[in-house]
Amino acid sequence: MRRRCELCGKGVAFGHKVSHSNRKTNRTWKPNVQKTTLHVNGATRRVNACTECIRTLQKRASA
Repeated sequence: MRRRCELCGKGVAFGHKVSHSNRKTNRTWKPNVQKTTLHVNGATRRVNACTECIRTLQKRASA
């Protein structure tokens, strides 16, 4: 599964892990992407969405 949210485009972020001695090694931050079914424009679609987008859509649907 691609590590990219189909709704907001959030993807893998890169940076450094910094130790106590200030040595820098490469690391990645992966988004929490889940396969879920959503209603988009009246049609049900399976999408890979990050949990932040899923929570936001649920809040908008209930309001």
